[in-house]
Amino acid sequence: MAHRFLSSTSRFSARFAFMFTVSLSCTYLCYNVLFGRSTVMTNQGYEGKKCPPSKNTGGKKLLGKLDICASLEVRSALDESAVQRGSDDPRGQSKDPASSGSHWSDVKLKNTSVAQKYGNKKLPNALIVGVKKGGTRAVLEFIRIHPDVRALGTEPHFFDRNYDRGLDWYRGLMPRTLDSQITLEKTPSYFVTREAPRRIASMSHETKLIVVVRNPVTRAISDYTQTLSKKPDIPTFEELAFKNKSLGLVDSSWNAIRIGMYILHLENWLQYFRPSQMHFVSGERLITDPAGEMGRVQDFLGLKRIITDKHFYFNRTKGFPCLKKPESSSQPRCLGKSKGRTHVQIEEEVIEQLQEFYRPFNIKFYETVGQDFKWD
Repeated sequence: MAHRFLSSTSRFSARFAFMFTVSLSCTYLCYNVLFGRSTVMTNQGYEGKKCPPSKNTGGKKLLGKLDICASLEVRSALDESAVQRGSDDPRGQSKDPASSGSHWSDVKLKNTSVAQKYGNKKLPNALIVGVKKGGTRAVLEFIRIHPDVRALGTEPHFFDRNYDRGLDWYRGLMPRTLDSQITLEKTPSYFVTREAPRRIASMSHETKLIVVVRNPVTRAISDYTQTLSKKPDIPTFEELAFKNKSLGLVDSSWNAIRIGMYILHLENWLQYFRPSQMHFVSGERLITDPAGEMGRVQDFLGLKRIITDKHFYFNRTKGFPCLKKPESSSQPRCLGKSKGRTHVQIEEEVIEQLQEFYRPFNIKFYETVGQDFKWD
């Protein structure tokens, strides 16, 4: 009797399992037929979806969507440029990334547009901190053509003159950037401001610092020339540079002279930053080999080497390199009228006395940064 009952129960269980399996399979098939098409979306369909029309729609739920939209627009720019060039690489990462200047100009314009639409204002990752009349404006203008760099065009003077305004004020000055882009600003007076290294380190110990230096004698003459153009009644260069010219006593309290004593200022920076966080650009090589100097700047910032010699031409009138004309512009990009002005004529004896004065400072500077700038 017990055996007959167990056999009946076993047959019932088997039938129930069979019916349940058939029912589940039918349900799955019906679901796929009725709803499967709406859940399948190709990349092309997804990229065609509209992104939020306004940045002011706030809320954490939008952040992920904004990031997706921004990355899609950037990728779209690269894809379109690659198609126009007939490239097989949809990201345009050919062996020679600068083989088409117009391509990277297009990407820069697209990235800027996307950043303005979806980016955030962030504190700078890198600063050009000096030196005055060293070539800082040239470095800023050259690096700004890189699609992964967004830079403030004016000098904010936050860490020397406007520090009491606070970091929120400083951040508000910055251009909008994507997460993949570097935010950069330039204020050459930071290098000689005693409080600047501590204040910058307080903002971020990981900030990258670019210092453009040139022969301190040439730099001092250029500095004086600029001042003379604004104040024509100032004393002569020789009167300001020397306490006693016949004895060769240089007046190191004069700002035009003191700025060029680079090692004195550098020692202050090295109290707050590692040498690896500082990159020194040669103002002389920036003129004779702009692509080489900018290549090293791109390496220091962790950027792909996009800015090459194909972006430059030498302007004989100004005496320094300019950026070639992008297809989107009718004019090449050169620095302003105040750049490249003719220096005042200084006696050779005065120049030799100043070279002798700077020599020990230069030698120690070379040793500290591990680079011979050949100013002697």
